Amino acid sequence: MKTLPERSLDIEEIPQQEREELIASPCTMGAAEDEPDSNPGIRSATKILLEEIGEDTGRVGLWRTPHRVSKSWEFLTSGYSADIEKILNGAIFQEKYDEMVVVKDIDFFSMCEHHLLPFYGRAHIAYIPNGKIIGLSKIPRIVEVFARRLQVQERMTRQIGDALSKYLDPLGVAVVCEAHHLCMMMRGVEKRSSVTTTSAMLGSFREPQTRSEFMTIIGSRLT
Repeated sequence: MKTLPERSLDIEEIPQQEREELIASPCTMGAAEDEPDSNPGIRSATKILLEEIGEDTGRVGLWRTPHRVSKSWEFLTSGYSADIEKILNGAIFQEKYDEMVVVKDIDFFSMCEHHLLPFYGRAHIAYIPNGKIIGLSKIPRIVEVFARRLQVQERMTRQIGDALSKYLDPLGVAVVCEAHHLCMMMRGVEKRSSVTTTSAMLGSFREPQTRSEFMTIIGSRLT
């Protein structure tokens, strides 16, 4: 176990009035071992992790950290339990439109499965309808389903494309994701300006002309 420099943050060393204010604050209130709305296994694992890096889990600032971490992971991995059909909620419509539909600059945040560190960026998505169109807000929601999991960017990109193909049966789907990976930025090679780009081109987007049109559109900006 690593030992960090001594801290004077023990609750017993804090003056009585300040101690009462801290205990009553939203940051520390309810900082008991039993937090019924969070996962006890994750709380326990978090406490062990903190202790193994040399932290004092009894100090005020860490009282509810295991609970907060548990709730955070519940949100960050909510894509595992998401039901795409419920998310779509019938928002697929019959429409005689056969030109490209593009939704670009969709923000996403995900977690690298190798280091449990975030990667984040933007997704650009297009499809060519084959008699059916999708409510535009559903495309970012599908991105969130696959981003909120432990991921590698390559797999996430393909999963988004495969999901749209499954539910829309379009003539083609294109997905391009651009992301910054904290596992490369704050550790390892420490390249803070690097950007990773992945693509999935399905159906008609494998044709050079269609692919080129899509890439031109996502590279342009409205004036």
